[in-house]
Amino acid sequence: MKTVNTLLTGAILFCCIAATTAQKKYSKKQIEKLKTEVAQIVEDHKKQSQVMVDKIFSFAELGFQEEESSKYLTGILESNGFSIEHSISGIPTAWFATWSNGEGPTIALGSDVDCIPKASQYPGVAYHKPMVEGAPGHGEGHNSGIPLNITSALAVKEIMERENIGGTLILWPGIAEELVAAKAWYVRDGLFDNIDMCIFTHVGNNFGVSWGPTRGTGLISVEYLFEGEAAHSAGAPWRGRSALDAAELMNIGWNYKREHLHPLKRSHSIFTDAGDQPNVVPSKAAIWFYFRDIKYEGIMEMYSEANDIAKGAALMTGTTMTSRVLGTAWPRHYNKVIAETMYENIKQVGLPTWSEADQTLAKAVQTEVGSDEIEGLPTELDEIGLPVLEPISGGSDDIGDISWKIPTVTMRFPSNIPGLQGHHWSNAIAMATPIAHKGVTAGAKAEAMTLMDFLLKPELLKGAWDYFNNEQSKETKYQPMIAADDMPPIYLNKDKQGEFRDRLEEFYYDETKYDTYLEQLGVEYPTVKE
Repeated sequence: MKTVNTLLTGAILFCCIAATTAQKKYSKKQIEKLKTEVAQIVEDHKKQSQVMVDKIFSFAELGFQEEESSKYLTGILESNGFSIEHSISGIPTAWFATWSNGEGPTIALGSDVDCIPKASQYPGVAYHKPMVEGAPGHGEGHNSGIPLNITSALAVKEIMERENIGGTLILWPGIAEELVAAKAWYVRDGLFDNIDMCIFTHVGNNFGVSWGPTRGTGLISVEYLFEGEAAHSAGAPWRGRSALDAAELMNIGWNYKREHLHPLKRSHSIFTDAGDQPNVVPSKAAIWFYFRDIKYEGIMEMYSEANDIAKGAALMTGTTMTSRVLGTAWPRHYNKVIAETMYENIKQVGLPTWSEADQTLAKAVQTEVGSDEIEGLPTELDEIGLPVLEPISGGSDDIGDISWKIPTVTMRFPSNIPGLQGHHWSNAIAMATPIAHKGVTAGAKAEAMTLMDFLLKPELLKGAWDYFNNEQSKETKYQPMIAADDMPPIYLNKDKQGEFRDRLEEFYYDETKYDTYLEQLGVEYPTVKE
């Protein structure tokens, strides 16, 4: 039997633990006051946001080659008290940054960081003007999301420390999103096992968030490699077994298959190896496919059919075939409770006030690329996105894998120009200008306010998990498309980035000498055609 002293000691210890870990209750009025304050902190730090946005823009790094970007961003986080775990999931440029203030919700903030091949472009110039001809550039706007997350996280951290609010903030990068080649590995490797929710941010041309199934597809990215026998193409072609013939036959076979694909499916390919020179029968060749569908089952069905076609091509040519998965993305499904909470904050923040110069640039770019509507930047806020009842095909994002692991939303913030084609030099024009800077500040305010809601209102997180478990996952269960031994293809883009890195380095933004990147580049804002 326990003695009285033992019981008292245990009771005192329990009370001490409870006193140190219990979360203080805040009234609605107190929470709103703190949310107003955190938004003001973001506003006060908009200069730091601008510098981060411009700096990442200037690095212009492709997927898996985000060396300077990752070093710079983790340096900022480390100097602000975050502990950094580098090279997560075997990806040298990937990292998790963690700061904790004790017991409370663990919230992850993610965004992408890579750029687009051949999208080099002077910002603020409303026509095609590459900084380095043929070089990568931020023709999607991925230079803006992590700066937004850092700004909001540091603002929230300031209040958490002062008010002794418990909780943990984790920041992470969507490495190689354009290759959909990292987030599924994060999930497979358990990096989100002990996280309560995720807010993902992505550049957009309005300000919004959605819940439920969204438009677009999931995908699996697969490279098929064929190997045959080399021979002199003129002297003894009968002694060769052409790997290129096999790759071309697979391409032909799949193109015949396209006629019978459902309209919601999408598929595209490129040859990654087509031999060395015409007078040598190619002993090696490779073709890289994306297979997209609105459902996991449809993706895997396409993958199985493509595997059979690849085997047939190898049989027809006497070659051998191997394949490797280079990336995957589940169809996305976003959380209702997080989205609705966030949208209320988006409404409070509202769209930025665009200047005449901002609108002039936007309309000039829309005119330059032949947009259907020349209306400039939005002045009316988007409505909250509702579940897509009739599926609509389109692009993919590997945030889908995380959205099926924990409650997740994507906030789109207004830092780019409507009416552009995407993955294009024109999408880089706004991304180191006041348009991007204002949109990032607005987005950081809404994100920081949402973080305060979930840190101080436990019922919200409970509701988010109730939706995740009892609505979203009621019938559909997540299954990874990658195997335990599939490695992330970190070799991709190495040669492409290496070709241009020295020349791009001449354009790196030096914030110690110039107020903005536009000033460093000598760009008059806006520069438009006469």
